[in-house]
Amino acid sequence: MKKKIVLAYSGGLDTTVIIPWLKENYDCDIVAVCVDVGQEADWKVIQQRALDTGALSCHVADVKEEYVEDYVWPALKANALYEDKYLLGTSTARPLIAKVLVEYARRERAVAIAHGATGKGNDQVRFDLGIMALAPDMEIIAPWRIWDLKSRDEEIAYLEERKIPVPMKKKDSYSRDDNLWHISHEGLELEDPSCEPSLGRMLKMTVPPEKAPNKPEYVEIEFEKGIPIGVNGRKPGGVALIRTLNSIGGAHGVGLVDLVENRVVGMKSRGVYETPGGSILYYAHQELEHICLDRQTYAFKQQVAQKMGELIYGGLWFTPLRESLAAFVDATQKTVTGTVRLKLYKGSVSSAGVSSPWSLYNASIASFTTGELYNHADARGFIRLYGLSVLVRALMEKGLGKAAKKPAAKPDAKSKGTAG
Repeated sequence: MKKKIVLAYSGGLDTTVIIPWLKENYDCDIVAVCVDVGQEADWKVIQQRALDTGALSCHVADVKEEYVEDYVWPALKANALYEDKYLLGTSTARPLIAKVLVEYARRERAVAIAHGATGKGNDQVRFDLGIMALAPDMEIIAPWRIWDLKSRDEEIAYLEERKIPVPMKKKDSYSRDDNLWHISHEGLELEDPSCEPSLGRMLKMTVPPEKAPNKPEYVEIEFEKGIPIGVNGRKPGGVALIRTLNSIGGAHGVGLVDLVENRVVGMKSRGVYETPGGSILYYAHQELEHICLDRQTYAFKQQVAQKMGELIYGGLWFTPLRESLAAFVDATQKTVTGTVRLKLYKGSVSSAGVSSPWSLYNASIASFTTGELYNHADARGFIRLYGLSVLVRALMEKGLGKAAKKPAAKPDAKSKGTAG
């Protein structure tokens, strides 16, 4: 009986090449595992492709709900972004995929787990760290780090030489990753940062903003403890809620990001991301936090959001720090409950009203009309104490300035001596 290798299989170019390559270079059987995190895919076709390409078996694990509940929502509650723009679509899915791969590897008594991440990319870090955290004894095989193929064109030639159907068209050879949360695009003209993206042929989920409707659309989102539970009066569940917002946001050109980012391995790379539903939810969640969180909590949470984004992007999901930051975030979300109304128009999102039973906004205090809870005269003493350090420094500098202007004292004539 041959040893088994579990392969993270997507049915795309890289993993289609990897099946015959593993069989040619390792004396083993290949168990392909497809992890369904909401990507647009015909799993029956992909399963058959894996078998036709040489896999012993091909399994599909539907983990969309787990992905939303245990990975997307924690990132959303934290408002986690990477480098101010990227909503972590690929980054949040990779640790879950690693977890599923480990589960199948244990079940199949596999000796190794293989993946199709390149030696230049972030995903190799995310997969490897996830597998290392959950199965430190498991061998990891990353063909891109050891084979002789150097480009997607060479991969296509590899398949053609073996009369294996190529699962893509050469003219559409963007490197893509898609799931319920987003679609990413890399390659082709995007490798030149000075080039404008060819949105017309690239986009899959979103229309270019200039082609969006000329009339705005309003959407209402309900949150409970930081988690979105309803859209436009319906409570469809997390997976359906995201799909609904993807459809609405995509039709209005919302959620496009063109980013030259710093990869974990040290180089810069460029990607175009489509995250229509996620962009709407991030905007709505932040609007709700603005009225539900006090100043100090919100300010510190911004620092946590940046760190959380860096950890998730860098593949450090299964770490004590990420888990501890998530616990802090959960504590802040106890009062983040309410409804946010947004206006979508030609790629933009703007607030059209927010309400919460936990709102810290008090009209009787904030109003320009003097009320019982706020005495304008109190501000004078507050400002003097608040700026006391400013006042003290100014007095000190003024005093030093006066001292500097005093003429130097004349030497005492009696103290004069004669040089000998």
